[in-house]
Amino acid sequence: MSQQGPAFDVNAMTLTRWVLAQQRTAPSATGDLSQLLNSIQTAVKAIQTAVRKAGIAKLHGISGDTNVQGEQVKKLDVLSNDLFINMLKSSFTTALLVSEENDRVIQVETERRGKYVVCFDPLDGSSNIDCLVSVGSIFSIYKKKSPGAEAVEADALQPGHDLIAAGYALYGSATMLVISLGKGKGVNGFLYDPSLGEFILTDPNMRIPEKGNIFSINEGYAAEWEPGLLKYIEDKKRPKTGKAYGARYVGSMVADVHRTIKYGGIFMYPATKSAPNGKLRLLYECNPMAFIVTEAGGLATNGKIPVLDIQPTSIHQRAPCFLGSKQDVQELLTYLK
Repeated sequence: MSQQGPAFDVNAMTLTRWVLAQQRTAPSATGDLSQLLNSIQTAVKAIQTAVRKAGIAKLHGISGDTNVQGEQVKKLDVLSNDLFINMLKSSFTTALLVSEENDRVIQVETERRGKYVVCFDPLDGSSNIDCLVSVGSIFSIYKKKSPGAEAVEADALQPGHDLIAAGYALYGSATMLVISLGKGKGVNGFLYDPSLGEFILTDPNMRIPEKGNIFSINEGYAAEWEPGLLKYIEDKKRPKTGKAYGARYVGSMVADVHRTIKYGGIFMYPATKSAPNGKLRLLYECNPMAFIVTEAGGLATNGKIPVLDIQPTSIHQRAPCFLGSKQDVQELLTYLK
């Protein structure tokens, strides 16, 4: 009787291997971006372990502080933030860091300084942790533009179309890391395999469907929307012809956007009367997600111009955000006009 070998991929495309392969395609590459992406991967692995243990380890208790957005900071946020900062600084590739949890930009010490600027939300949707809803991490990477050794705040205030790379980690029923290096290089999804301790390429060249049948928005604020948006949602729920759209809203941006990329449709966080610029932050929520969705064949707009064309003026600036399938976003824009 022939012996069946183990169901084991002996040629697994790990994230580290994929990053090195990408580096080979750029003749001028120094390996710094590879080093940077590997440090982010390590931070994500550590955070996913902490998230999985949060209930048991009592990491989800409120630490008694509030962050710059006035939200109560959970212990897990603090841990995730420290992990990101420490990993990024010790990669010797960064000059400046912008975190959702820190009021000001974080300068990297001279002896550890590199050429990249990283903006990140270490634990997006963390208010959902107590009810076991998916949370995530989001990051975007720029090249420092200012001359001189030291980075300045202006280095972080670059429009999204200047991004070198962006990605997010989703800590859901499994942990997935989705990365895009832009410039037509596509979007790739890596699933964490706990038995190997590695991220494995499971979703190469992710493409968002041209049109979907799901809309994702917090309808609790409908009374504060502009008329065009109200009409659009109404027409999705009671169409003159065809089938109504399904409604899905997790309230955790990473989970909502990931579903939108996988299944198509549209994700919306509009401006409201009480939040005239919307609630999502441009640098580490809207921009990286817009970059990924656009690279996957979708569109991302603030209702007037592409998200990636917005010129940031402050590091915690907010922006309305509508992103998803090309045809769905184009249709919404006709209503918003």
